[in-house]
Amino acid sequence: MARCLTIAVCQTGPIQRSATRAETVGRLVHLLERAASAGAEIAVFPEMALTTFFPRWRIDDQAEIDAFFEASMPGPETQRLYDAAARLKVGFALGYCELTQEEGRTRHFNTMDLVGPDGAFIGRYRKMHVPGSSEPEEGTTTHLERRYFEPGNLGFPVFDYRGVRVGLAICNDRRWPETYRMLCLNGAEVALLGYNTPLLLDEAPALAHLRMFHNHLPMQAGAYQNTLWVAAAAKAGLEDGQMLIGGSCIIAPTGEIAAQAMSLDDEVIVHRADLELIEVCRKVNFNFSLYRRPDQYRRISESV
Repeated sequence: MARCLTIAVCQTGPIQRSATRAETVGRLVHLLERAASAGAEIAVFPEMALTTFFPRWRIDDQAEIDAFFEASMPGPETQRLYDAAARLKVGFALGYCELTQEEGRTRHFNTMDLVGPDGAFIGRYRKMHVPGSSEPEEGTTTHLERRYFEPGNLGFPVFDYRGVRVGLAICNDRRWPETYRMLCLNGAEVALLGYNTPLLLDEAPALAHLRMFHNHLPMQAGAYQNTLWVAAAAKAGLEDGQMLIGGSCIIAPTGEIAAQAMSLDDEVIVHRADLELIEVCRKVNFNFSLYRRPDQYRRISESV
């Protein structure tokens, strides 16, 4: 019998700042139920799936900032989603803002957790490539992730999920070839990814027509060059005055888009991923263990 994993990508429409956690978690539970009804074995939600994308604003009040973060997962407001996973027997990957106490201080990360079909925590990833700036810059779309988040410190871990090797990534990570390379070298067969991406950039209006192309291009290349299945969930639509791109998708190790969301609202896409296709692609294109030349790549890791 072929090895397969039925993957659901749970795109959300906009999550406004006025939305309560309870309202948002209710939407996620409904999406997970839809995924389960379609036969999904695992689902992925967007980056910052519990809140609006608050780095579009400069906020100075630390208490106001921390209100966007989760001090524990699951917490009182998110437990309902974990309970739904156990009830439906469908695990998920969830992007959220993590507040934690480490090394004797409070730390803030852009995080994604992998949760099993029993509702139990499996593993955690913290966004490695934190983009933007710490202060608004004239002529540039306000994107202040560096004001609110530290870069991830957990590397690129890969976890076992029902016998499948699953890695995680978040938003800007998808644009970096090193993300897919590290996941591949760590044994990933599937990469689950969440993102929030503006439809338009103030600094590049001439490239507006390429936004969706540039959204999918690095994920398709990463899947193809590293023989991975990539499943990416977007937040979409007009959120607190900013249009988010959508385009959630599931990409095969051939580089082909196997399924894609068509709306800018809550939407579930499902695809049964043939894991044996990974080995077929490796035989045809990339026998990494035979052809890689790491001794010739040192400059990649030695310079910025």
